Amino acid sequence: MTSSRTLAGGPPAIRVEGLTKRYGRSTAVDDLSFTVATGRVTGFFGPNGAGKTTALKAVVGLASPTAGRALVRGTPVTAVRPDARLLGVHIEPCGAHPGRTGRAHLRSLAAMAGLPRRRVGEVLELMGLEEAAGTRVAKYSLGMRQRLGLAAALLGDPEILVLDEPVNGLDPQGIRRLRTLLRDRVADGGTVLLSSHMLDEAARTVDDVIVIDRGRLVHEGAIRDLERSEESVVVVRTAAAGRLSDLVAAAGGRTRREAGGELLVEGLDAAEVARLARRGGVLLEEIGRRNVSLEDLFLGLTGGAER
Repeated sequence: MTSSRTLAGGPPAIRVEGLTKRYGRSTAVDDLSFTVATGRVTGFFGPNGAGKTTALKAVVGLASPTAGRALVRGTPVTAVRPDARLLGVHIEPCGAHPGRTGRAHLRSLAAMAGLPRRRVGEVLELMGLEEAAGTRVAKYSLGMRQRLGLAAALLGDPEILVLDEPVNGLDPQGIRRLRTLLRDRVADGGTVLLSSHMLDEAARTVDDVIVIDRGRLVHEGAIRDLERSEESVVVVRTAAAGRLSDLVAAAGGRTRREAGGELLVEGLDAAEVARLARRGGVLLEEIGRRNVSLEDLFLGLTGGAER
């Protein structure tokens, strides 16, 4: 891969400025701005319907923004000529005709991009598709189609990869293969922007995180800073969860209900929660602490909204 370390001090790999995308009266992305640094894996997170895929499409030129712009290496994406060596993209289906073999699909893409034919064999090997290369895509499983789409994104050995839900459909071996591949590319100076619903898995891969909700930015920064922001939460069981939530809020903390009935308390320690409950006449059935996962932090940032 062409190393982008030589571009240190230059423009970031990707810069999004005031991006807005509307479909009729519906706003999918709303005045969104963020930066993807060179030589990093950046995770792009948000609930279903938050606007992630729409934003990624605008970043790579597959959707025209209503307002704002996206820049790649300092150049507006609208002015960037398609170049598989600069930008590799995997968004939504792999796009292969079901009657073609995986190898034939990649060969046609390589020919259109002016890439050497040998590159097809290299990406098939990278994604573990050598044995299935001669099989028609119609017979591929979801995971195999996903790997074919990723192989297509890698054809040009690009400086920047933009991947939408790249682990969707992959088995544990495939997830590990992809994680290693992405980390290796970044170690060689490449840049990756990826979205994922598998938050705790993504935490093992990403350096930086961007979180959006309802099309707007709610957090941007290094994942280590997000993880350090709260090392654990207080977990409470009580029949008076509503009353305790009010007491916690008045004391400057935050609460969130879990599906199992537990109340998660953030911003206060266990002793403070116990004192609040005692003073407020709330009987606690159980109280303890739990280490915070990336999923916990994500739900706290987005209000735990289900879309």
